[in-house]
Amino acid sequence: MVENRPWVTFLSHFVLIIGLIVIAFPVWMTFVASTHDQETMLRSPVPIWPGPYLLENYWTVLTEGYRNRPGTVPLYITLTNSMIMALGVAIGKIFISIIAAFAIVYFRFPFRMAFFWAIFVTLMLPVEVRIVPTYGVVAGLGMLDSYSGLIVPLIASATATFLFRQFFLSVPDELTEAARVDGASPMRFFWDILLPMSRTSIAALFVIQFIYGWNQYLWPLLITTKESFYTVVMAVSRQANVVDSVPSWNLLMAMAMLAMLPPVLVVVFMQRQFVRGLVEVEK
Repeated sequence: MVENRPWVTFLSHFVLIIGLIVIAFPVWMTFVASTHDQETMLRSPVPIWPGPYLLENYWTVLTEGYRNRPGTVPLYITLTNSMIMALGVAIGKIFISIIAAFAIVYFRFPFRMAFFWAIFVTLMLPVEVRIVPTYGVVAGLGMLDSYSGLIVPLIASATATFLFRQFFLSVPDELTEAARVDGASPMRFFWDILLPMSRTSIAALFVIQFIYGWNQYLWPLLITTKESFYTVVMAVSRQANVVDSVPSWNLLMAMAMLAMLPPVLVVVFMQRQFVRGLVEVEK
């Protein structure tokens, strides 16, 4: 029986409200800054309520970029590039990982576990560690300034392979035997039984990997030289680090708000599947 203690309820809600304010206040100030003009943002004190330039600022960065400065492109192009990259990375990681885990668990071949542990060891080798040889391979294949160059080097995931392997190991052997008795081929068993059972795990990994791909900065910065392949994270960073002038903070904050929107929407619309994928195991 749970005791009803009003002071505990009040304290827990108070802590949650304080945490919400701490987290939400920077986002609120970013939104406020994106609705004012440059002169207002350079004056003291900084406003804490929205201004009248919301539509103008957002339309400017979406269609013209950062006031047509050299090295900038309209934000809709960088948003499109980031969306293609994030979707490609998320879908590619899930596809390769689930197929690899299926092969490791359900097929018997020489050095099966050695291959699995070789994949697992790559957890200690993030992109930043192997970036020089990876760049050499991508450049040698002529994949610089291309979507394939942005996506392919990032789609292998030891973490996702490990999670799918652990899930497949939890599937009862009786289910596998029943499918074999019914004459199901290995791929039929995978598509009709394992894949539907894995949908919550796939949804959870999709959210994580989408945000991972969306937030990539170093790799796109390294392999892209054409403005038409810049990602939105690159665009925001380049305009925040201007040397010859003061940044247009109102436009920069509008860019930041638009850059935050897609991953936030993914989390909001898939939060139920995300939580179920982390805490539930469907059999």
